[in-house]
Amino acid sequence: MNASHIAGAIHADAAGPHPRWLDVPEDVNALLPGLWSRHVAKDGQGVLTITGRSVTEIAEEVGTPAYLLDEDDLRARATAFRTAFDGWDVYYAGKSFLCTAVARWVSEEGLGVDVCTGGELAVALRAGVDPARIGLHGNNKSVVELRTAIEAGVGRIIVDSFDEIGRLGELAEQLGATPRVMVRVTTGVEAHTHEYIATAHEDQKFGFSIAGGAALRALRECHDHPRLELIGIHSHIGSQIFEPDGFEVAARRTLRLRAEAAKIIGLELPELDLGGGFGIAYTSEDSPATPGQLADALTKIIQSECEALGATVPHLSIEPGRAISGPTTFALYRVGTVKPVELDGGHTRLYVSIDGGMSDNIRTALYGADYSATLASRRSGAEPVLSRVVGVHCEGGDILVRDEFLPSDIAPGDLLAVPAVGAYCRSMASNYNHVPRPPVIGVRDGRLTTLVRRETIEDLLRLDVG
Repeated sequence: MNASHIAGAIHADAAGPHPRWLDVPEDVNALLPGLWSRHVAKDGQGVLTITGRSVTEIAEEVGTPAYLLDEDDLRARATAFRTAFDGWDVYYAGKSFLCTAVARWVSEEGLGVDVCTGGELAVALRAGVDPARIGLHGNNKSVVELRTAIEAGVGRIIVDSFDEIGRLGELAEQLGATPRVMVRVTTGVEAHTHEYIATAHEDQKFGFSIAGGAALRALRECHDHPRLELIGIHSHIGSQIFEPDGFEVAARRTLRLRAEAAKIIGLELPELDLGGGFGIAYTSEDSPATPGQLADALTKIIQSECEALGATVPHLSIEPGRAISGPTTFALYRVGTVKPVELDGGHTRLYVSIDGGMSDNIRTALYGADYSATLASRRSGAEPVLSRVVGVHCEGGDILVRDEFLPSDIAPGDLLAVPAVGAYCRSMASNYNHVPRPPVIGVRDGRLTTLVRRETIEDLLRLDVG
């Protein structure tokens, strides 16, 4: 497993104008298989296809930009986690991407759904997900959100502050309910990822500190409340993690907390959730683990720690999101302008402007994430040239693909595809510069289904009531 840095090229040891990991391709038309869903390929003319449908046909039918989601690939990834983690509960982390169709698909494949707002909860319920298989996260849940969760019969609420414990307890008394709760803890793990998506170090907003004693006090407070059913401990160390070391430290510290709580409150908590954050491949630099490799590593860690503590193994759960949704989807754009820019040292970079941008993929601008791209509408015999894919927005930081080799003859009107955009792209999309958000199109056996329709200017004006 490769411990690549989520912040990408801005932290790379670069030689010249591009990072060392980016090689000049032997064939600029070739796809890197690990970056695309299993039903994406190129035909004899170099046109990208998904389940046999060419992107040129799709662009004519649905327009650009668009997110194209391989339904069977998403279902297969969900099933792979369920099968590998047999005996565990697997919750799909809806924050990576959620719509009613995806919530329904993962539920049909045997997964629960993890949500972190009232809006995500509403989508899961609308999709028909069994409420008992829904978990509710969030560091600042409102009274309305908590009430909705209790009334819907959500299977577990992951509490994140003493204020919330009190708020939830009062609601439970008013409603005559006994919600099942887990306590989210911070384990002090410094995950090898960008600081904005590392969530287990002490100086951040999530959870109760184990080291500071707040976690044990929160467990005791939940246990002592007559209307709260304390079922376990929850830990999440961050996102886009490649190495198991952080999970090992987190498991050791949460299990020691569990053992300490058993002595003090007289209850060996039955459940432990290790969260998600499993990495995927965005570029040739990334080598993610398979669900089977992850399951083997985490199971050994838990069994070893429980044996050392003389404790029973708790019922375990995980929350993969990106690892399921991320590789299933690519973004399809149309090139608008191409501009060569002279760099120091006699180098040239080709700036390729497409009809999307940071409004449909904020990750590169937000924390320097790396992506790849390919010419999607034809085969090229031109030499590869160092390129940067940029968007339509009035921002110098409106970059989608910081470093890529594209054919030197790429031109206005060509189609460009960016893989691995299924997680945290549509879900974090905005209307910056009043640009409508693209649609999400499901593709299965060559058939297209609109999962989330394209926004229009009329949609934007309808919200403007001034």
